[in-house]
Amino acid sequence: MWRLEKSSTDGIRGRWQKANNSSNLFSCIFVIAAILQLAFLAMKKVVLILLLLPASLSAYTQSHSLFNGKDLSGWHADVPEKDTNDSAKIPFVVRNNLLVSLGTPGGHLITDEIYQNFRLEVEYRFAGEPGNCGVLVFASTPRVLYKMFPKSIEVQLMHQHAGDFWCIGENITVPDMESRRGPKANWGVTEGKERRIKNLTDGSENPLGEWNTMIIECAGNTIKVWVNKNLVNYGFNATAQKGNIALQAEGSEVEFKKIVLTKLK
Repeated sequence: MWRLEKSSTDGIRGRWQKANNSSNLFSCIFVIAAILQLAFLAMKKVVLILLLLPASLSAYTQSHSLFNGKDLSGWHADVPEKDTNDSAKIPFVVRNNLLVSLGTPGGHLITDEIYQNFRLEVEYRFAGEPGNCGVLVFASTPRVLYKMFPKSIEVQLMHQHAGDFWCIGENITVPDMESRRGPKANWGVTEGKERRIKNLTDGSENPLGEWNTMIIECAGNTIKVWVNKNLVNYGFNATAQKGNIALQAEGSEVEFKKIVLTKLK
């Protein structure tokens, strides 16, 4: 009788231990699953942050200025009005060690060199009444649009719209394309088409008269733009990956005190 009771007790204890072990196993599995889910979410955030940051410092080579503070060496101007009016002025000058776009007549100041995979840092401000201007990347064939603008992708400097993309004979894709460019049927890169892609954050510019810093990073067929450390645009699948860099004269006087290019490795 004693042995039977002992055996029964051991059996109950054994079943209880098995049930307890199963419960512990399920608890461990639940905890591991929760940890893995948290790790996955954290990894997604890290990937997103890395996407929005400029390339790591190790990706850069030595920087050099595209403007020497004295003259326009390394640049050439394309001003359509001069084709028919020899007395028309070149709307780009050096004044007080600043490169100045006078705004009129319309035209572009274009680098002599072609660039690919680079980071461009530009410090600019509107000298008087704010208005329009832009930095063009991947510029190539001159005057493909309105017999004025070279084939390129423009990064807008226009007051209160800094960082917009304008597609000039070239194209680029951004997230939420239709909400930022309009109906797909109207998209295009020529006259009369929806060429503007709105930036992500209006309000990144400093008050008028203060200097703004714009960073344009072109890596392969992607373009990222920051204004005063705020990411304002990101595009991919650009139809060009190299070209000249150009500054616009487009109605308003703009001063540039820094135009520094760093090649990406």
